[in-house]
Amino acid sequence: MSKKYIDVMDTTFRDGFQSVFGGRVLMEDFFPAVEAAKEAGINHFEFGGGARFQSLFFYLQENAFEMMDKFREIVGPEANLQTLARGINTVMLDTGSRELVEMHAKMFAKHGVTTIRNFDALNDVQNLEYSAECIKKYGLNHEVVVTLMDLPPGCEGAHDVPFYEKTLRNILDSGLPFDSICFKDASGTSSPQKVFDTIKMARKLVGEDTHIRLHTHETAGVSVACYLAALDAGADGIDLAASPVSGGTSQPDILTMMHAVKGMNYDLGGLEISKVLKYQDTLQSCLKDYFMPPEATQVSPLIPFSPMPGGALTANTQMMRDNGTLDKFPEVIKAMQEVVEKGGYGTSVTPVSQFYWQQAYANVMFGPWKQIAPGYGKMVLGYFGKTPVEPDQEIVKLASEKLKLEPTSENPLDIADRDEKKTMSYWEGRLKEENIETSDENIFIAAACDEKGIAFLKGESPLNVRKTNDATCENDKECKLGEKNSMSNATGNYTVVVDGQKFNVTVAEGNADIQVTPVETSASAAPVSGGGAEVGATVAGNVWKVNVKVGDTVKQGDIVAILEAMKMEIDVEAPCDGTVSAILANPGDAVEEGQAIATIS
Repeated sequence: MSKKYIDVMDTTFRDGFQSVFGGRVLMEDFFPAVEAAKEAGINHFEFGGGARFQSLFFYLQENAFEMMDKFREIVGPEANLQTLARGINTVMLDTGSRELVEMHAKMFAKHGVTTIRNFDALNDVQNLEYSAECIKKYGLNHEVVVTLMDLPPGCEGAHDVPFYEKTLRNILDSGLPFDSICFKDASGTSSPQKVFDTIKMARKLVGEDTHIRLHTHETAGVSVACYLAALDAGADGIDLAASPVSGGTSQPDILTMMHAVKGMNYDLGGLEISKVLKYQDTLQSCLKDYFMPPEATQVSPLIPFSPMPGGALTANTQMMRDNGTLDKFPEVIKAMQEVVEKGGYGTSVTPVSQFYWQQAYANVMFGPWKQIAPGYGKMVLGYFGKTPVEPDQEIVKLASEKLKLEPTSENPLDIADRDEKKTMSYWEGRLKEENIETSDENIFIAAACDEKGIAFLKGESPLNVRKTNDATCENDKECKLGEKNSMSNATGNYTVVVDGQKFNVTVAEGNADIQVTPVETSASAAPVSGGGAEVGATVAGNVWKVNVKVGDTVKQGDIVAILEAMKMEIDVEAPCDGTVSAILANPGDAVEEGQAIATIS
């Protein structure tokens, strides 16, 4: 009897890159490995979408549509090229309007996509219906998703087999069109037995002719066992990656899984070990200069307590490195359990995983529930759809007060359709203001990436690639490297520590008059000469907005500035009543925790 053919999707160039490098890998660096993968016999790739759309514009000075076109040229017309979409969020972190959801499908069909895997982090089927219609309208395969995770210990009420059966039945009852079904566990926390029971349940519901596959990560250490359980239960496909972006926070390695099924009745994609070895050697060479975060290669026993997706973990730890707060990582992971439980059990996958992370980070840095991360607050208030269970009502009340929003049960698409900034015409106007070509691609880039998209299209976006040598960035003053980031000629405002005391210093070229002032180590009011106080940064980050100017009258608690840190906006409040006497930081400036942003007298 012939072995059952199992479709293997190679996630190396999308989820693998995201899980290890935060998506920051330059296309010309990895294209030789794509050619090697093709020669190894791989014909199903995840090659874009998800965070690997925005990251190219934000950090790589690359156009994601151009990357997709070149990828298609390498692998040829017959390969199944797949992208990841977040339902009504598509490739954005916020809900798109119907206009933008349709434009996503149109543009991705135009640029080489065969299949779109489409999920909703809340498992709210309403959030999948319109995007499914758009995907099929433009001739693409639609892979509908049920998102999985295990709940932290002591939590119950969702994310068991009956919950997944209810979600799948809702998908079937809705009549939304799909070509295959994926059970997606971004955190890798589902137990093998639950995976087996879930796939068995799905096979019974949809019959033998529907393609069912499992996606998971090695983060919690049980991915291979889960894949074996899924295959035993009747799954038709699994997702794997190639070394060095396999295992750890990513998918299991292709060779590891081939070894795991030895002697079993499965043929993994018709792949041959010798050819895969050559492919992995090429990939190793392509990525040899990239900084590999140590946590990307590890299995973490803490993850089932959080749960934190592999694709988000390294992106967050890298930001914590940049902000000097990596020592807080275990505390943030621990704090996530309460955040998940009180948030209504949305699946920990983008964007909800980022909402969980941001709230847990805020709880650790500023005190439990002293701040509400905007995304988390909007989620519990219903602005992204219906959570699997009702969120904690005290948190809902707090979010409403902090964000000045009322709870809602309205369809998020209807809300988005009323938002002028989520229309094609708005972004077409912004492009015209900047004398940028108003192609459909450029309009969608601007809409999906906001002002960072405009900066890219103007040629003003930074290059932020974490490599272990300086060659890539030697001609780019904006480039920030991973572990060997030179401070030479680094003008600007900094905080230094001398004998345990922090000081603000200004570094400038030549014989400039440099000011040095002591600073407090927290955001509390630091007295200044003549009375009044300094307004200190609550956390290390970048100044996103300054809301006041010199001479403005403020009251204690007024928002003086907004920082951007860990992909969230953090308010900096006035510590006292008074008049703004100085502005000490500008939008875009990097600031340390406690660094003075303004003074009030």
